[in-house]
Amino acid sequence: MRMGFDNEKYIRIQSENIRKRIDKFGGKLYLEFGGKLFDDFHASRVLPGFSPDSKIKMLMELKDSLEAIVVVNAGDIAKNKMRGDNGITYDMEALRLVDSFRERGILADSIVLTQYVSQPAVVVFEKRLKALNIKVYRHNSIEGYPLDVEKIVSEKGFGKNDYIRTSRPLVVVTAPGPGSGKMATCLSQLYHENKKGVSAGYAKFETFPIWNLPLKHPINVAYEAATIDIVDVNMIDPYHLEVYSKQAVNYNRDIEIFPVLNSILKSISGESPYKSPTDMGVNMAGFCITDEEVVSAASRLEVIRRYYDLLKDRKQGMASDEMVARMELLMKNASIGSGERKVIGVVMKRAETLNKDPSVLEATAVSGVELEDGTILTGRTSMLLGASSAMILNALKTMAGMDDSVLLISPTVLEPIQALKTENLGFKNTKLHVDEMLIALSISALTDTRAKVALEQLPKLRGCEMHSSVILSSVEESTLKRLGLNITCEPVYQNNALFQGQRKI
Repeated sequence: MRMGFDNEKYIRIQSENIRKRIDKFGGKLYLEFGGKLFDDFHASRVLPGFSPDSKIKMLMELKDSLEAIVVVNAGDIAKNKMRGDNGITYDMEALRLVDSFRERGILADSIVLTQYVSQPAVVVFEKRLKALNIKVYRHNSIEGYPLDVEKIVSEKGFGKNDYIRTSRPLVVVTAPGPGSGKMATCLSQLYHENKKGVSAGYAKFETFPIWNLPLKHPINVAYEAATIDIVDVNMIDPYHLEVYSKQAVNYNRDIEIFPVLNSILKSISGESPYKSPTDMGVNMAGFCITDEEVVSAASRLEVIRRYYDLLKDRKQGMASDEMVARMELLMKNASIGSGERKVIGVVMKRAETLNKDPSVLEATAVSGVELEDGTILTGRTSMLLGASSAMILNALKTMAGMDDSVLLISPTVLEPIQALKTENLGFKNTKLHVDEMLIALSISALTDTRAKVALEQLPKLRGCEMHSSVILSSVEESTLKRLGLNITCEPVYQNNALFQGQRKI
């Protein structure tokens, strides 16, 4: 895969820039950390060369000066809100974040419950935190926030919040998801630090949009596509343009809140260090792009993938027609079409050929993958294999230089698995899904050299583009993502059943 981003440079200059910001404020900085701190696969897809764990590696450069605070909205706990990407509730995600910091030797022993409400689930979580020896702080809802600056910056506003005791120069404030109250937590701390005579500052870390790239650059378009559900819109920062006569890209929410944020900062310390929303940021990713063509092409593919994900979500009742319309307008304005992702056309052409008979109740599913060299291989459902399983076996044979007729999985391995599925586990068909197929291939590899060689090709699938002619089950999709495939699917089910089980295809 061609790289378009210098990851080592990014880690180096990003940590240096944060150090400079700490020094600017006299040795204490509250850094609001937006986006994914761990496993940022969006960034790694649109910036080939960016490692999914780059941000935490960057923070590791500052480990001795760093501590982390995890913020979670009490209302989200009461509603049992879950992250869409990993299916973990916000309260459990808060604990996972603490664990992730501690595993890397980063000080993390505080969780803040924002907009505190004394509901049963919140009280139970609070007790659990205390039992785990985690410091728990309560921050209250402030009437008139964020517009009533006079009340906010007073004993009736931030003054009612618990003061979070910190001991390091850099305090990273992160959360399970958006709307958790990261910025309010940072500002509340500035209020309390100022009251105690401690010099402290606030800054914001957001990877996207990349402020020093053009407004309509594919990377920034991909960010809008990724946030279509919360209606984030990239804009030229008008404050930055007015003060510096330079264009910088920010997003609507930061631009809209800036006058209020600036007033709060002035009320706390008498002056604001910032003249624009862009000034608040510390992101250096735009300076580490090494190949414009590569990152642009990768970002355009990401927009297409986001579009197909949205179509699937709409089919499953998790997205609206309005969201799809916004996405289609975004793509039209950026001149991005699904035809740019070649694997889609190949898969759909084969599926059309296999399903010409309109009387067939259950369509033959087709999955396809585009390998690194541009070769596109497909697989179809059969009595033995699911479409994605067949596709992967075909890809492994091709990458290993084997003929398509080679039998990689021994019948002596297949027969007991098929019997287990139908006789003991109650499945209606014997088709092997991807996880089952890989287990069977691994067993065959113990005695068959060809199976072993094929299995060794699996890492080469990482980063390859894949498309399915039907919606994949959540189990199948999860396995394919673990292999590192960039997956999309048509927004249709393989059959017309009302209940679509976990192992339908």
